[in-house]
Amino acid sequence: MLTFFKLMGRLPLPLLHALGWGLGWLIWLLGATYRRRWREHTAQAQLGPRARWASVGAAGQQMAELARIWFGAPVPLRWDGAEHIEAVLRQRHGLLFLTPHLGCFELTAQAYAQRFGSQALADGSPAQPLTALYRPPRVAALHPVLQAARQRPGLRTAPTDLSGVRLLLKALKQGQAVGLLPDQVPPAGMGVWAPFFGRSAYTMTLAARLAQVPGTQVLLIWAERLSWGRGYVVRVRPWLDLVDAPLAPEPLAAAAQINQAMQAVIGHCPAQYLWGYARYKGPRGEGAGGGSAGSAASGAAASGTASSG
Repeated sequence: MLTFFKLMGRLPLPLLHALGWGLGWLIWLLGATYRRRWREHTAQAQLGPRARWASVGAAGQQMAELARIWFGAPVPLRWDGAEHIEAVLRQRHGLLFLTPHLGCFELTAQAYAQRFGSQALADGSPAQPLTALYRPPRVAALHPVLQAARQRPGLRTAPTDLSGVRLLLKALKQGQAVGLLPDQVPPAGMGVWAPFFGRSAYTMTLAARLAQVPGTQVLLIWAERLSWGRGYVVRVRPWLDLVDAPLAPEPLAAAAQINQAMQAVIGHCPAQYLWGYARYKGPRGEGAGGGSAGSAASGAAASGTASSG
């Protein structure tokens, strides 16, 4: 498996994206459950036709590009908002990155590690490594692939268990950076039901807990895929640029705000969100949150609508 990924990583990015586009449509055509979930989620978000249909091929591109991101030559990328990262690092504050399952989310950690995690800033401020939360793959054969892919200077990984949470907390207290995907469904007892595009979704409370570590600054980050294999734009935005209030201390209100922030990020390039991801499932031991999000949480953060882009 590792050899296959390394060979695929040698292919040009335009070719991988072309193959991925076809793969996305093949999976959509053959996967009845996936197709039904995609229809429900894109309808829930009121996605426009252009972005809705483009998301089918984009999901396949996200899969096909991984080999190049992990094992191939560096891909073309540019930064939009890197000054926000530099400002936090100069202050020696802990830095929390939040990103949804959007675009090439694997690239965001690598891009940070290369620019900020393994070398000092221009003003002499020391490099600060990134500790990223990763869920181990369910397929055993992928373990050595991911282990090899994520071993690079300036990047550390933390498992999705209590030991991983301790690593994240320790990194923030030391003024380092951590990153996670807050739209990932957490285990039972580690989340609350909060609105996401107007429907209750089981949402992790970990992101809010990390944000409350004294001195921690929150930045929203995503890697937008450019057309025709031209590379990526890594975009960074401060929390208050996309959410109209600081993060609340209460878990339910904070989860709703974080979902609101993820909606705002997704709205920048909705065709590149993984709409087939089982976002509204609940873990074992947690009852369904219901279809409508007309709860107290929805009052804390009104749900948005992704544009057609």
